Amino acid sequence: MRKLSTWCFKGRVPPTNRSHSKSQVSTGETMENPSTSIAGNLNSEDTSTGYFSSGDENIILNPKFEDDLNNWSGRGCKIALHDSMGDGKIMPMSGKFFASTTERMQSWNGIQQDISARLQRKLVYELTAIVRIFGNNVSNADVRATLWVQTPDSREQYIGIAHAQVTDKDWVQLQGKIFINASPSKVVVYLEGPPPGTDILLNSLVVKQAEKVPPSPPPVIENPAFGVNIITNSSLYDGTTQWFPLGSCTLSVQIGSPHILPPMARDCLGDHEPLSGRYILVTNRTQTWMGPAQMITDKLQLYLTYQISAWVRIGSGASGPQKVSVVFSVDNQWLNGCQVEVNGDTWHEIGGSFRIEKKPDKVMVCVQGPASGVDVMLAGLQIFPVDRQARFRHLKRQTDKIRKRDVILKFSGSDSSSLVGTFVKVTQTQNSFPIGSCINRSNIDNEDFVDFFTKNFNWAVFGNELKWYWTEPQQGKFNYKDADDLLTLCQNHNIEARGHCIFWEVENTVQSWIKSLSTDDLRKAVQNRLNGLLTRYKGKFKHYDVNNEMLHGSFYQDHLGKDIRANMFKTANQLDPTATLFVNDYSVEDGHDTRSSPEKYIEQILDLQEQGAPVGGVGIQGHINNPVGPIVCSALDKLGILGLPIWFTELDVVSINEYVRGDDLEVMLREAFAHPAVEGVMLWGFWELSMFRENSHLVNAEGDLNEAGRRLLSLKQEWMSQAVGQIDEQGQLKFRGFQGSYELEIVGDKKVSRTFVVDNGESPLVVSIDL
Repeated sequence: MRKLSTWCFKGRVPPTNRSHSKSQVSTGETMENPSTSIAGNLNSEDTSTGYFSSGDENIILNPKFEDDLNNWSGRGCKIALHDSMGDGKIMPMSGKFFASTTERMQSWNGIQQDISARLQRKLVYELTAIVRIFGNNVSNADVRATLWVQTPDSREQYIGIAHAQVTDKDWVQLQGKIFINASPSKVVVYLEGPPPGTDILLNSLVVKQAEKVPPSPPPVIENPAFGVNIITNSSLYDGTTQWFPLGSCTLSVQIGSPHILPPMARDCLGDHEPLSGRYILVTNRTQTWMGPAQMITDKLQLYLTYQISAWVRIGSGASGPQKVSVVFSVDNQWLNGCQVEVNGDTWHEIGGSFRIEKKPDKVMVCVQGPASGVDVMLAGLQIFPVDRQARFRHLKRQTDKIRKRDVILKFSGSDSSSLVGTFVKVTQTQNSFPIGSCINRSNIDNEDFVDFFTKNFNWAVFGNELKWYWTEPQQGKFNYKDADDLLTLCQNHNIEARGHCIFWEVENTVQSWIKSLSTDDLRKAVQNRLNGLLTRYKGKFKHYDVNNEMLHGSFYQDHLGKDIRANMFKTANQLDPTATLFVNDYSVEDGHDTRSSPEKYIEQILDLQEQGAPVGGVGIQGHINNPVGPIVCSALDKLGILGLPIWFTELDVVSINEYVRGDDLEVMLREAFAHPAVEGVMLWGFWELSMFRENSHLVNAEGDLNEAGRRLLSLKQEWMSQAVGQIDEQGQLKFRGFQGSYELEIVGDKKVSRTFVVDNGESPLVVSIDL
């Protein structure tokens, strides 16, 4: 993951040693995202707080300080009331007064209010605050609204509600949602975040029940023109017409580029006329962002997914590999479409995807990236809408080959002749392909969440609760209770669990106490972590992500040497030889990040294996935007040469439109299910307000499925086989079905049922049924 998430999902900043930090949770959750927590059923009649508020009623008392500072207090600091500040330069944005914090000694100090008697569990609330900062020569700072919750069993939770960059010049609106799963004994909402000595100013605070958002309708896409290139003069027969240089570089047209489409584009477009062999040469580049550009504003349709394809090359004189990117300026905001690392004097394929979901005023595409002074060459740039339904038809055929098997049920008994013509019904009870989800400790306080999870998933991964910064936030002070609780839930429902993660190589996820250790003490701490975790949970986790995101971080390697990574795998294997040990990283499958290209991943895995590391699986996180099947499949094909099982370990997709989100999810699930190297998929959550990324949920806060959720359940049903037929004269019934567990029922005077399993294999499976 690339950022701090909601509740515990991929917490980006580990707990520190302060007792009141939002990140420091006694046995609770970490989150720092405006979209927070979990919602249940709004029709719930839970009266645990003894208070019901109407949807329009603000549960904050004295929200505009008209009653002085009554109901407000300082959290580790003092508060004061003002009608103006700074010689009249700061006035209330609304009303007559505002409050300020003073004598803030810690970033978590702020203004607070106890709302215990007025907040109801499993209801979604929306918080709106008007804030700014003052003093200490700080002109802008991150201000956060946080909820502190204490449950009856004294478990504490620090729930991030909202955050924003706030200045000392203007009032800023802070907005986010609140939800709690458990019945709390105490709930406090407060503001925090700026550096010590900087005052937080609060003009008003409102917390009301959130309005229910109606479902988004399917997008209207007229004449999508699948496969048609929206780039004008891509062939360059008209010179540089429609192209222009971004910056002071120079464009010219040359001859000598490939005549064939890049492979990922061929997989989408099929037979295609040859490319022209012409390319744009970009010279006189004095900045990395300079390159060939074209306006495409009027060529784009909202919600339509476009594939990007081109050949790129760099000129001589570059010192080492260079990054080349296809980027988009959408109303002056830059979006990365794809990126590739280019070496030497050869042409390289670059491929990615792009989509817009809000109508823009101006969209420009540009190719850029190498160091200043390095020439860039671009050939055959194509940006074309993807026909997902055509790809799905292909994947269904592929799935039939990969995931199904011919089955011969051979019946025998004391009077076999009497069986001829008997009707048999065969029903699949479980597909053998694992589909799981991320969960966290706070989730299991919500019975609606637990019900959906246990009915629809057969694997689990814990968002934060097994990470080192969670289990040992302070040296020698351990918290395994959260992980134990989650593991108990899984065991009670026969759900397998992945261990995520033993270590996390990215430096800003490492606890401060670990960073302060000497080399020898750090080595001992690493060994203690391995011993403690794997001994405690031996045999209980089927997988472990041993050292997370090694393509994007190097803390342990930098401090303990190159051997440490392989030694982590070796020691983990010695302590729990039953567990499959995974590498795990992000942006492997989407063409967006050269640090984690399939080639770099393969190189890293082979290097670990050469050092004796027992790498048993390849984890692809799968936090993907606008997925395009052939691009995902290309990465899987490359990784497949390793011969290791591949799992999507943290899959989520994002769109403000739930139908487009459903399409994105179907792309990823079908690509995974149709690929022979993929052995499982883990979603990184599914419930609204409990997700790593906004607009990625499958179930809304009220517990209702959206279109993305319906798509998941539809695919799960599609991948379950049924057969009905009569026993033939050879005493057999033949069918072709998905791998997994089955139950058969013989319909007759005496009802008979049997179970059997269809495993992987190319030859027909003969199952003997003795009646």
